[in-house]
Amino acid sequence: MKTNSTVALTIALLSLMSLAGTASAFLGYSLGREALKGVTQPDISPTKKLSNNNPESTDKELKILLTEAELLKQAEDIINGKVIPEPIAESENPENKDEEGAISSEQEEEETSAEKSDKLSDLGEILPIKDSDRGVTLAIVEGKQEGSSLVLNVDLKNESEDSVRFLYSFLDVRDDQGRALSAITDGLPGELPANGKNFSGTIKIPTALLEDAKELSLTLTDYPDRNLELNLAKIPIKR
Repeated sequence: MKTNSTVALTIALLSLMSLAGTASAFLGYSLGREALKGVTQPDISPTKKLSNNNPESTDKELKILLTEAELLKQAEDIINGKVIPEPIAESENPENKDEEGAISSEQEEEETSAEKSDKLSDLGEILPIKDSDRGVTLAIVEGKQEGSSLVLNVDLKNESEDSVRFLYSFLDVRDDQGRALSAITDGLPGELPANGKNFSGTIKIPTALLEDAKELSLTLTDYPDRNLELNLAKIPIKR
């Protein structure tokens, strides 16, 4: 009897375990099915969908692709002169752009130089300009452009009874806006004798300083006494 009771109990426990496992599996399957109800299967070929959305671009890409035999045939036709390759547009060639830019720069420089020459040549219409004080005369007799400078040819004459000394670093050159301009003198005597003779020299002014100037003025005094003052004002520079 004891043996039968043990066997029956073992069989009962195994049956309960089988039922519990079956019930757990069924419950898990049901829960998983409920969770995946909103999920659908994706398209088999996503690339096909994309190609269908833009058929024109696909056709163009397919047309561009050539076989090796076709490429070799095109190369042979070009070499034999049967096919003329398309030329590169001038606007796309950077070398052409550089050449055009260089030509434009040269033309602008030539035009600027011509304008300066015309402007400075107008000085000849109003020369000479002169001023006298205490028997000493300073005169501008000629104006011209040499390189990058305005060159004024000037004469100094002393008709007084005494010689006069000058220090030309004190020569004051200004434009019509009152700006002081640098100038270089050459050939003018440091001491002007009282003999009534003309002494010639030059005054050079960089043309870069005259871009927007309309008039110039020169002031020269003797040194060190400064008893006389020579003023050449309203020297026009026409545009």
